[in-house]
Amino acid sequence: MYRYGYGFYGFDRTYILLILGMILSLAASAKLKSTFAKYRTIRSASGLTGEQAARRILQAAGITDVQIRAVRGSLTDHYDPRTKTVNLSQDIYGQTSLAAVGVAAHECGHAIQHAIHYAPLEIRSAIVPAANLGSTLAWPIFFLGLVMSARPLITAGIVLFSLAVLFQLVTLPVEINASSRALHMLEATGILGENENKGARKVLTAAAMTYVAALAGSILQLLRLLILAGGRRNDD
Repeated sequence: MYRYGYGFYGFDRTYILLILGMILSLAASAKLKSTFAKYRTIRSASGLTGEQAARRILQAAGITDVQIRAVRGSLTDHYDPRTKTVNLSQDIYGQTSLAAVGVAAHECGHAIQHAIHYAPLEIRSAIVPAANLGSTLAWPIFFLGLVMSARPLITAGIVLFSLAVLFQLVTLPVEINASSRALHMLEATGILGENENKGARKVLTAAAMTYVAALAGSILQLLRLLILAGGRRNDD
């Protein structure tokens, strides 16, 4: 006989949820890398680098207080609302590929969101401290609760992890909206033609799928916590 959520010989069947989450994450990451690798070899007709495209988009959007910086690494691009900087990696900043222009435009999409006080972005920024705390402390507190059979600690661990899931949930529409703004600006400013925009869209869609996978993985982990907590409740 065995408890709900567990298998024979002590095997924890909830590990299947973790494995499924890992598979989704790896698949999304592999798709992004292959798509990026394809379109980083196709030069945009405008010949603009990622940095130049970003500068033109910000100018067209009337944003003059955001700086564009080069950062190390690959696919480490991000917009920092605290310093108002669009940070572009070495694969993006000085490159003229469709992938480079698309990614640069996406980060400018975040800058535009910040400038217009886009609500989901502001919500995400507001819950960052709580989400970081939750992702760091959730599992230690939860498992301490399991070991000590302390229901309050188990519940606290679930609540803390829920904050991390909430962050992933809010992040998804923020990223999708930034890509939508990017594609619109690329076409409106004439940086990319219609056919080229399709290539940029594929890159940004592949990037968005990594956020979908991250959210799915977080939900699966939360489900695992709930199953483990339910199994412990049945034992009490």
